[in-house]
Amino acid sequence: MPPSLRPGDHVAIVCTARKVSHEEVAAAVDILQGWGLKVVLGESVSAEHHQFGGSDELRTRDFQRMLDAPEIRAILCARGGYGTTRIIDAIDFSRFAASPKWIAGFSDITVLNCHLLKLGHESIHGVMPFIFHQSGGEEALESLRRALFGESVAYEVAAHPLNQLGTAEGELFGGNLSLLQTITGTASDCSYAGRILFLEDIEEYLYSIDRMMVHLERTGKLRQLAGLIVGHFTNPQDNAVPFGQTPYEIIDTYARKYNFPVAYGFPVGHEPHNLALICGRRTRLTVSQAGTKVEYL
Repeated sequence: MPPSLRPGDHVAIVCTARKVSHEEVAAAVDILQGWGLKVVLGESVSAEHHQFGGSDELRTRDFQRMLDAPEIRAILCARGGYGTTRIIDAIDFSRFAASPKWIAGFSDITVLNCHLLKLGHESIHGVMPFIFHQSGGEEALESLRRALFGESVAYEVAAHPLNQLGTAEGELFGGNLSLLQTITGTASDCSYAGRILFLEDIEEYLYSIDRMMVHLERTGKLRQLAGLIVGHFTNPQDNAVPFGQTPYEIIDTYARKYNFPVAYGFPVGHEPHNLALICGRRTRLTVSQAGTKVEYL
């Protein structure tokens, strides 16, 4: 695993996807400095190429520089949107492999989380600098700090009527459902076997959620799982003729075919209460009548 951060460490903020300005990450810089960290802004911050944080070449160069710089102990992706899949195959992780560091983000950054797991490295699925200051996100931000600094954490969540009871142990991974489908069959597609998957998404059409779940089932990925955690499916869309199920009901249609534990209502995804999860960390998922517990082993 990457070494835990300590006060005085340098951390970088870069854009691998959608553009941000210096002003939009100013609050995050203040917060990180309040944690005792020294912040380095990449050239992709305030760069602009259409909706991206600079051209593919610029974003690749910026991320590579921070990845290779020995003084940078963590890289925080400024925001999601779209664009990380355009540059992932151009990134050289050989120096990183010799001296890993934390890389954190979510949404479009799911591709990075999975790519790193495929290479055998842990990363953090957590809140990004663009929204560090959002109202209601205080616990999410604190969970990110604890993950970065190596402090112990366990999460407990209230029971949900669709939960499937049981206990599972395995490496935790996942993220945005749309991105997980996008990377299927690519160099970033990691094994689902014996792992605990977590899912979230935003503004997806209900039929599309169903289609992606069908895809996970048909590829055999679902049946390989040790457990499943279902997070926020924010602002789902529907057609003029209603699909007839909620996102959770859609997922339940497929998850109930298997005997692994399933936890619904976990606070991860595109809402302020977005708890940091360490991808690649061996985890115990306990789903009981009393609720859900997620703890690292």
